[in-house]
Amino acid sequence: MYSLKIISSTVRPGRKGPIIANWIADLARRHGSFDVEVLDLGVINLPLMNEEHHPMLRKYQHEHTRKWSSAIDAADAFIFVTAEYDYNYPAPLHNALEYLYHEWNYKAASIVSYGGLSGGTRAWSKLKGDLSTFKIMAIPEAVNIPFYAQYISDEEVFAATESMQKSAAAMLNELLKWAKALQPLRVKEPA
Repeated sequence: MYSLKIISSTVRPGRKGPIIANWIADLARRHGSFDVEVLDLGVINLPLMNEEHHPMLRKYQHEHTRKWSSAIDAADAFIFVTAEYDYNYPAPLHNALEYLYHEWNYKAASIVSYGGLSGGTRAWSKLKGDLSTFKIMAIPEAVNIPFYAQYISDEEVFAATESMQKSAAAMLNELLKWAKALQPLRVKEPA
């Protein structure tokens, strides 16, 4: 099994990202190839980057950074669940990415975006571009959810359409292929 970390990026009160993250996490668990953990940035609550040293040095002074490092280092792949804020992805996700460097390297990622008419595709585009700077392979397969609120019930359950389910299945299949393919690059070489 491959370790899949699903990162829910929104932190504000009333957010719906965790509902969508739980939906994709359930699908990933049923896929059967991933050991799935949801990392909710609203719960993790990383402060604005407050480490003295550059992340490339891995000289972390704060416990919150060491915990974040450990969680990300253990991953083989990621799914970023992101809203679209002002044509971009949320600042807490940008902050969470910049806390680390080596821990992200040579891992596959996919994106589930949501928003209004665009379905979060502008956030998806910006995030996909930024991931490459961390040596993350962002695969093309994604799930983009337009007018997402209509799919969330009063019980706060996400009811995906058939099209969303198919997109998610294709995304998970590709994510598995890339996680396998990138694994040899993550083998730590002797010092």
